[in-house]
Amino acid sequence: MITSTRRVSADKPEVQIAFSLDETSELKDAKDPLPSFSDLEQRLQPVLPCRSLKESIEVYKNHCKMANEFNQVKHEIARLEDRKRELMAELLEDEKVSMEFAQVEEEYRILTEENRNLITVHSQRAQQLEMLRVISHKRQGSS
Repeated sequence: MITSTRRVSADKPEVQIAFSLDETSELKDAKDPLPSFSDLEQRLQPVLPCRSLKESIEVYKNHCKMANEFNQVKHEIARLEDRKRELMAELLEDEKVSMEFAQVEEEYRILTEENRNLITVHSQRAQQLEMLRVISHKRQGSS
């Protein structure tokens, strides 16, 4: 533990600053276990505070709070990206179904038109057949 006493100005009392380079001695009196941010990049990890300095502890607490918020945001972004992928897959499937539906609709339209044409031709041929029968009966009756 290193201790230093200094007087900032003649009218101010002396200020004593104590610090240690040994991390464990700084944290011996800690009541709360230190939070772990293992999934944070090393450069974003909160730096352990100097327990003898109130400001250092406050900065550390704020940094931990921001690290927690960062983790929450990161997890929310990952969840939203997963949901986006799901929705994109659904959209592609819907577009595929829509294209298939359009093809079936077109095929139905073509077949319906062909059916109308066949019905018209059938009707015309039925009339021609009937006329030929009538003509054939008249010929057989006159002979």
